[in-house]
Amino acid sequence: MVSFAVNEKKNEWLRERMRTLGIDERDLEEKFVKSAGKGGQKVNKTSSCVFLKHVPTGIEVKFMKDRSQSINRFLARRALMEKIAQLHGIQNIEDIRRDKIRKQKKRRWRRSQKERLEAK
Repeated sequence: MVSFAVNEKKNEWLRERMRTLGIDERDLEEKFVKSAGKGGQKVNKTSSCVFLKHVPTGIEVKFMKDRSQSINRFLARRALMEKIAQLHGIQNIEDIRRDKIRKQKKRRWRRSQKERLEAK
């Protein structure tokens, strides 16, 4: 597997995530296109935007968050893994965190309602 310009721990996490979802690097179609936006002349001259497609599912991701092509390749794969995980019904970290916060707010709201009723 390809190594990206992020630390080795993140590279290993991505490899493991792809393994658990059953995604092979050969299933991915990757293109590099010129991007626009922040970054000035450097961005306008280089093809740092990554277009990634998972051929078996047809899911596509276009990613341009950094001026570095290697970092964008990593981020595009990470975003693609999240989309495929959602397709399989696997919750991602953001969903778990969001649900936890939602439960905390609901518990606090119930507690405040109970305190209001007791105060009357």
